[in-house]
Amino acid sequence: MMFAESYVKELQVAMLNKISRLFVIKSPVEAYLIIYALALGAVERGNIYIQHYPGFGGKLLFLACMGAVFMAGAKILDCIKHEKRLKERPETAF
Repeated sequence: MMFAESYVKELQVAMLNKISRLFVIKSPVEAYLIIYALALGAVERGNIYIQHYPGFGGKLLFLACMGAVFMAGAKILDCIKHEKRLKERPETAF
């Protein structure tokens, strides 16, 4: 009975590892696709802000949405470069 329980636990851990690998950004192409999706959502949200708050306030909120995408995109791309550098030269960690 103990063997079956440990086997089931190992299968669960293996499945969680496989699922968690789906959420790791491995290449710049994946990063650009994610940034593109973020930008589409930000533009949609910005348009809603412009409709709800006409004038200068809506435009500022629209720009805030786009600024958040720029900052997130820069961070994503920076992290990919950092992970690649660490893989090539682990002694440069900190």
